Amino acid sequence: MTGRPTSSGRPPACPVCGEPALPAHRPFCSVRCGEVDLQRWLAGAYAIPAEEGEEQPSDEPGDDPGQGRHGSL
Repeated sequence: MTGRPTSSGRPPACPVCGEPALPAHRPFCSVRCGEVDLQRWLAGAYAIPAEEGEEQPSDEPGDDPGQGRHGSL
């Protein structure tokens, strides 16, 4: 968001409550809305869900997740 007025001439809306955003708290309208947004990030509300069957990359090529770093002894 750039904080520039929208095509209607109004400042952009706060993403939390929809009130006009203030330059001092941009893109939010207040400190409170900024903190609400931060809490949502910390709680994982904005997480992008992984697709079904998506695998996580391993640290080293050829690693077997069932074995320790040194393999079986």
